[in-house]
Amino acid sequence: MQSFRLISLVLFLAACAPRVSNLDPGVLSAASFTRAGTEALSDQWWQAFSDEQVDRFVVSALDSNFSLEATWHRLRAAKARVDRESASFFPDLTGSAVGEIERSASVGESLRLGLASDYELDLWGKIRSQVAAERFRFRASHADYQAAALTLAAEVVRTWYQLMDARSRLDLFERQIETNTQVLGLIRARFGSGQVRSVDIMRQEQLLESTREQKIGAQSRVQVLEHQLAVLLGRPPQQMIAYVPTELPAPPPIPDTGLPAALIQRRPDVRQSFNLLRAADRELAVAITNRYPRLTLSASTSSTNDGNGFEDWARNITGGLFAPIFNAGERGAEVRRTRALKDERLYRYGQTILTAFREVEDALVQEQKQSERIRSIETQVELARRSYDQVRLEYLNGITDYLNVLTALTAEQRLRRDLISAKLVLLEHRIALYRALAGGFDTGRDTNLGIKLDKQQAG
Repeated sequence: MQSFRLISLVLFLAACAPRVSNLDPGVLSAASFTRAGTEALSDQWWQAFSDEQVDRFVVSALDSNFSLEATWHRLRAAKARVDRESASFFPDLTGSAVGEIERSASVGESLRLGLASDYELDLWGKIRSQVAAERFRFRASHADYQAAALTLAAEVVRTWYQLMDARSRLDLFERQIETNTQVLGLIRARFGSGQVRSVDIMRQEQLLESTREQKIGAQSRVQVLEHQLAVLLGRPPQQMIAYVPTELPAPPPIPDTGLPAALIQRRPDVRQSFNLLRAADRELAVAITNRYPRLTLSASTSSTNDGNGFEDWARNITGGLFAPIFNAGERGAEVRRTRALKDERLYRYGQTILTAFREVEDALVQEQKQSERIRSIETQVELARRSYDQVRLEYLNGITDYLNVLTALTAEQRLRRDLISAKLVLLEHRIALYRALAGGFDTGRDTNLGIKLDKQQAG
């Protein structure tokens, strides 16, 4: 089935631009991604983290975020445009009522009622093409709404784990302040017995003060991220969000990335680009049919009441054929313009597909290399801890000076902070992978507007 869809896609591209050689169909049929897991990818991908707080925040954001709400109303407007254009399939009916009072030798009053109707026959499919163009734009708007919901979910999850990272760093700074204070007390005790120099005390005090300064920065980041999360949830930043801090989790197993051809079917941004291409194709058809004659039928009926009731109803039916004769090349220029716009959409669609492939590959390689980096940092942390313990013991025994102790302590504390940051980056790469692979999901509003999730529109 996937192969059939891919062949259909390639044939469509060839039909849209038979002379376009730069958009090689081969780029659309990559065999597979470089890495793939076995876990099924859920539409609600954030549930893979098994974090109830994440689930609650994402659901709240999808329900209350103002930016997503604005995108939803753009979708409603697109649906209304489809209904407006579809009305062209039916004749217009206009009613009129005209009252007249005549004052001369005698006073006369009359009331004239009438009905008029106009209807354009869709000889060349112009109206069908106009309606189809709006329907494709509506599908593109729906895909844009799904992409916005997907992006919002990713932003909420990313902000949540950034907040957990900031809280973890804050806790780490507090522990490091406690450690540095204990070391300072030890040095001062040895200074009192004449075993160390005063400069050693000042160096340790400087390290302690530096750690306090970094703690202040961590406190600021916690509050800023809490504000950011509140706004994503559609709440004022002053409103406190109830949450329980947790440790940064390890990423779930790598999901099944599937085939690139399946990704084309799934991603909302690809489906949006594809439907905009189809809308541009229908607009070109409209521009071409505007060069042909059009046939319009008109019908009217009217009667006047001069006090004796409505009598002598007059009926009139006419047909008019209108054909462009001279317009200084205006319609031809419009055809060339819409054809160029369609070709532009074709290339944008091809670029969107390549970008989708690249985002998946980037997230896969970045996660793999970040995992390797974390293992390296963990090894360095262990080595730094052992080095500090050894140097500290030598210092207490008078074998080495304090500068070596300070260097080892500073290195260990920096590596522990780097480890927390590296784990956050790993989670962000996983979120990017989910974002790159995910399709649209029902936010609850889609059904209310009578929309069915259509993940096959791009193929």
